[in-house]
Amino acid sequence: MSTNEDHPSQPAPTGQPKAGDRRRARALAMQGLYQRHFSKSRISDIEAEFMVDNDMSKVDLLYFRDVLRGVDREQQALDEILEPFLDRPLSEVDPIELAIVRLGAYELKHRLDVPYKVVINEGIEMAKRFGGTEGHKFVNSILDKLSRRLRLAETRPSR
Repeated sequence: MSTNEDHPSQPAPTGQPKAGDRRRARALAMQGLYQRHFSKSRISDIEAEFMVDNDMSKVDLLYFRDVLRGVDREQQALDEILEPFLDRPLSEVDPIELAIVRLGAYELKHRLDVPYKVVINEGIEMAKRFGGTEGHKFVNSILDKLSRRLRLAETRPSR
């Protein structure tokens, strides 16, 4: 019988995905959504392409699939909840920032296992990495306001 002591470089299984695996899943999903914005390819084709073209060994695959497919499936509903917080028409939002806020909106709405602060922070970090110079400020503003609407119990100040 093998134990983790036999393989010290292997972490003990916890049942929880590693933060880095989720971070990579988010980044790849955001890139897939960005690609979908321009190519209009089916999301299943984009997903298959990403599975082949990327090293998915350190990616939370279930999370990648859920957010990629979920954002695509619910894009219209997500846009409707985002629009009141936008300072410009949806069509004028940078495609990278749009993919990030849609992804964040999906997570805030459907992934209650992810704390709202994590959703916001991950969105900011993706915007800094992939977006324009001030894109992270836009993403922060939108996701912060949206979190107060979608995660009221979580964002309410404690007394």
